[in-house]
Amino acid sequence: MNQWILSPNEAKQLISQSATILDTRNKIAWFFGHIPGAINITWQEFSQAQKPHQGNLLKDEKLLQQKLRELGIFNFKPVIVIGNPAHNFGEEGRIVWMLRTLGHNNAAFVDGGYNALVKAGIKTTFKVNKPQQIGDFVVNRTALWEIQRDELKANLAENKLIVIDTREKREYNGATPYGEKRGGHIPGAVHFYFKDLIDNKGNLLPPEEIIAKLQTIGIKHNTPIVSYCTGGIRSAFFVSVLANLGFTNVKNYAGSMWEWSAEECKDLST
Repeated sequence: MNQWILSPNEAKQLISQSATILDTRNKIAWFFGHIPGAINITWQEFSQAQKPHQGNLLKDEKLLQQKLRELGIFNFKPVIVIGNPAHNFGEEGRIVWMLRTLGHNNAAFVDGGYNALVKAGIKTTFKVNKPQQIGDFVVNRTALWEIQRDELKANLAENKLIVIDTREKREYNGATPYGEKRGGHIPGAVHFYFKDLIDNKGNLLPPEEIIAKLQTIGIKHNTPIVSYCTGGIRSAFFVSVLANLGFTNVKNYAGSMWEWSAEECKDLST
């Protein structure tokens, strides 16, 4: 499956064919209604606990593999991820980005999230779900969609890419609402708020609109791109959207500002 994002009707069809369903909405929203079989998860379950690296995926790939198998993730079975894009931080994009980075090529999230699926007529339930089977997923990590801090620093020094800050403008300008050690942004980073990819109901804008917006900040299909936010969540959503549009050189810096701002170097943020 080349698509990183599915329409509600496409997702509905795969769900009817027993795809694995992951729901990234908050626990209360999930409790008040979810798709039958959907397992409620958070991005933190798969990320490092220690500060300032909490945006990075767990280092222990065997543990990641075990966690994903316990969710019922199989190598060749589609995974459908559901979110609440109008009101959340793009968690569904983070999970899809994580699965793709770990080698699962059949993972996608639903355009418009849970509300769009309900509107498309899919059944919902209040029943607590548990995975029906332990999966057989094998982690086969790829560097196609991620970049580490040292590699990013080296590329910045050589001016080889465009860096996109997907946070709010106030964060880009110095606000630190989520515990970053310092404010500002990565030197040379261009601002593009991740929610400018969607409308106020959480549906993605038409591809031509998104591409036109990207072109205004110098991004074309062949432009090397790195995106970041605070902990690689909003930026993972950004990567997912661009990958779905056919961009092949776009990477998420998962450590993002939590990690970047913790370095005691004067030239790390502006």
